[in-house]
Formats: sequence, C-alpha cells, structure tokens
Amino acid sequence: MIILSIDSATPVAGVAVIDQNTILAESFLNTGNTHSEQLLPLIDRTLREVKLSLNDLDAIAVSIGPGSFTGLRIGLATAKGLAQVSGLKLVAVPTLDALAQNLADLDGYICPILNARKGEVYTALYETEEGEIKRISEYQAVKPQVLCEKIRGLDNKVTFLGDGVFEYRDLISSLLGRQAHWPSVNNLLPRPSSLALLGLKKLQRGKTEDIYTLLPFYLRKSEAEIKWEAKTCRNL
Repeated sequence: MIILSIDSATPVAGVAVIDQNTILAESFLNTGNTHSEQLLPLIDRTLREVKLSLNDLDAIAVSIGPGSFTGLRIGLATAKGLAQVSGLKLVAVPTLDALAQNLADLDGYICPILNARKGEVYTALYETEEGEIKRISEYQAVKPQVLCEKIRGLDNKVTFLGDGVFEYRDLISSLLGRQAHWPSVNNLLPRPSSLALLGLKKLQRGKTEDIYTLLPFYLRKSEAEIKWEAKTCRNL
C-alpha cells in the first residue's frame, strides 16, 4: 500500500508519501499560513520527485484537527478533491495523534500542545506501549496553567511538543520544573510522515471516510460563529 498524507492544520504545511516499509518522500514548509498557495504545488512536487502519480496511490490521509480553522478547511478540501477525482480512499487522522506519533518510542507521557490563541492550547495526553501511541485523555482546549495542574499529579516525566511550546515553554517550565521535558527541534512540529504512518494503520484496519460527509474536527467554535451567535441573541 502507498499513501499520501496532507497536513495543513497548523502553520506547517506538510506532505509525505510512504509505503508499508519505507518513507518514500517527506516535504514540509514552516513559513506561515499560506497553505492555499503552497499545498498543491508541494503535493505535485513531492509526487514527481518519487516518480508517482495519484494513480499509483492507495489512499490519502489528511490531518482532521484540531488546529487552524482556515488551515483545516484548506487541507480537507484539497484531500477531498484529490480523492474524488482519483477514486482514492480517504483516511482522517486527528492532528494531536499525528503529533504525538513523532515521539512514539519515548518513555514517559507525551503531551502535544497546539497554540489555540486566546491563552489556550489544544492538547491531549498520550503514553506509548511497544512503540504504539495510546491516548489517555480527552482532546481539549485548555489554558496551559490548568493543563499543568492536571499533569503535576502524574508519576512520570511529560514531554511537550507542538507550536504551543514556543508560546508557553517558560510558563510550563516554571510550573512543572524537571517534570517537563522537550524534544529535539526535528521532532517538535508536525511531521507529515507521522500522519502518514497513522493513516496507513487506519487504512489497513479498513477505517476510511466518506468524502461527502467528513468534516474538520473543531474543539471550539470559530470567532465568526461566536460573533454571529452573539449578534443573533441580541436580536431576539
């Protein structure tokens, strides 16, 4: 099986191509939220570099969220469009799961944190069993101070990764001290190869999606929805 992964849930735009044994190609750009301009050329270039076309693939894996509202819509629309014209199967992978997969061989707890703005992070807690990640908490949008209060009672080190580290590393360090750990920079941000690996596992278990009904996974409402609801309530 050969799978193409597409990740635009964060400021990182990423694409990878893997088969059952090998990462054939991986490309990502951490240049800000210009996914509408970068994503399709990145997919085209990555496939051409490994001399493959959509017809050579078995499925497309897409990062489904949580993350940037705009980035998720762009990534999902791209994946759906490619799947529709090619007849490829579509696999959805939660963004936090794919990020935790970066550290699947690590001892202790894994805590991906994505900057959710408004003083919050998107997060979940994971541990590993024989190289497989296992989520042990709910997905949530929470203030980092509240997250640290929950983590303080754990009996092992916690490794944080994701773009929320840039914003909250000092705060987390001050609250958790030596309990908090940080990965090397090459594992800090989303890797499309990690997304592809989880997508391949789901594909092998037959867990595919309907391109017409699949929606992004949002942990909270967008600013536009909040303003619209507030305006509607005032007019009632």
